[in-house]
Amino acid sequence: MPYPEIVVAGCGNLLFADDGFGPAVAQELLKFALPDNVKVVDAGICAAPFVFTLLDPERTKKLIIVDIVDFGAVSGAIARLRIDDLSPGGIRDAHPGGIAGALRRIEDGIDVTIVGCQPKHFPGPDMDIGLSEEVRKAVPGAVRIVLDIIGVDDGPALRKRRAPASL
Repeated sequence: MPYPEIVVAGCGNLLFADDGFGPAVAQELLKFALPDNVKVVDAGICAAPFVFTLLDPERTKKLIIVDIVDFGAVSGAIARLRIDDLSPGGIRDAHPGGIAGALRRIEDGIDVTIVGCQPKHFPGPDMDIGLSEEVRKAVPGAVRIVLDIIGVDDGPALRKRRAPASL
């Protein structure tokens, strides 16, 4: 399926502490057998150009961005946000020149939701591999929120994918 109905993009960089939150959530979601109309991607740090290639306004209904967002809460808190929540004077994207501006260009045709986590450690300039404990503990909650948004129950009916057989 070239253009899925629902795209989940885990944005961030595993090399910069809590910025790896989005990719960590994406990796957990990829362990599940999700419906065929859902595409989960680790969008890395080039989220907008990469993710936009997966969207078709005629077919794509939802875009779920998973990333760190500074919304003034305790570290590890999760918020379900809309693009307007990232407006000037309100909640701010944790990244300078972040994805919020690019998302405004597509919001009329596609329902955009941001699952944001309040980071403890902001990215860069020095590498710091690994999530803080607070943000690491937030990953399962973010997975449940994403599953709820896409309309999938995270109960026993949602099977984990089988690991490939090793040689």
